[in-house]
Amino acid sequence: MKAWLEGIWYRAAPPPAWLRPLSHIYGAVAEHLATKRRRQAQRLPVPVIVVGNVAVGGTGKTPSVLWLVAALRQAGHRPGILSRGYGGRGPFPMLVTADTAPALCGDEPALMAQRSGVPLVVAPDRLAAGRLLLERHPQLDVLVCDDGLQHYRLARDLELCVVDGTRGYGNGWLLPAGPLREPPARAQAATLILVNGGDPAAFGATAVGFRLETTMAVNLLTGEKRDLPEFGPSAIHAVAGIGNPARFFDSLRAQGLQLHEHAFPDHHAYASAELAFSDGLPVLMTEKDAVKCRAFAQPHWWMVPAELRFSSDGGPRLLAGLQAVLDGTSAPPRQH
Repeated sequence: MKAWLEGIWYRAAPPPAWLRPLSHIYGAVAEHLATKRRRQAQRLPVPVIVVGNVAVGGTGKTPSVLWLVAALRQAGHRPGILSRGYGGRGPFPMLVTADTAPALCGDEPALMAQRSGVPLVVAPDRLAAGRLLLERHPQLDVLVCDDGLQHYRLARDLELCVVDGTRGYGNGWLLPAGPLREPPARAQAATLILVNGGDPAAFGATAVGFRLETTMAVNLLTGEKRDLPEFGPSAIHAVAGIGNPARFFDSLRAQGLQLHEHAFPDHHAYASAELAFSDGLPVLMTEKDAVKCRAFAQPHWWMVPAELRFSSDGGPRLLAGLQAVLDGTSAPPRQH
């Protein structure tokens, strides 16, 4: 079903006529709920930076959050992270540490807790998550909300909308006729649009470009690091249970690797038998997959970290926006 829908969403032809009324209904309901929740919005006592998207699927939100947190810490701030906890069974709200099981908190929060080293709380209700985080860690002076663009009950001081620069907004239709939760104009209402690959100029004056670099792999058991080209010319098994597995596979090919591709659903809960390939070839997976597979990892399993790199003046522009928020000199995000 997902492959069939994506074939419709990302082709030049319009979606089937029978899907279009469903898209209009979705849009009307979503706008009604958004308007209602904006009226109910409540502000936390510290600045809130929201990182989200308008399209379903992977766009690079998690690496963007990690970059922001690192930049804030380097500037002397004390950030915390709020996340939905998709795929976790709770109970919510939940404080997450580097040792929290991904099955409880979700794979992306587990990854962010391990990589960032900052306090993190997960809950579908991001307002409740923020209150718990500040109650337990009153020293925090800024919160970064992962995947919260449509969570309007939480007032925000700065919005970053992450867009896949190759896929863009697809056919421009809302779900289910297209890939969008909200219209493209919603992205333009954000403070900045972060464009993952492609040409940021195509997304307007508020867009800045970045790319995700994958250059090395880390062994899941030993922590040994190895440059990706060292795995060639023999084939490897490439495993990805993310929103856009093709992006991960393409990044490995760009390093000269020959792949046996294994794409799984986003947030997939792995069983060891699913990765028990009988040929003994190296298995390379994303960090998001690795947090769920480390408990039963084999010696030839490796994770491939993705590092965010801004193009041109993207980094300084984003840092300037952050500092304006933290100094209290910026206006609230525009509403569409």
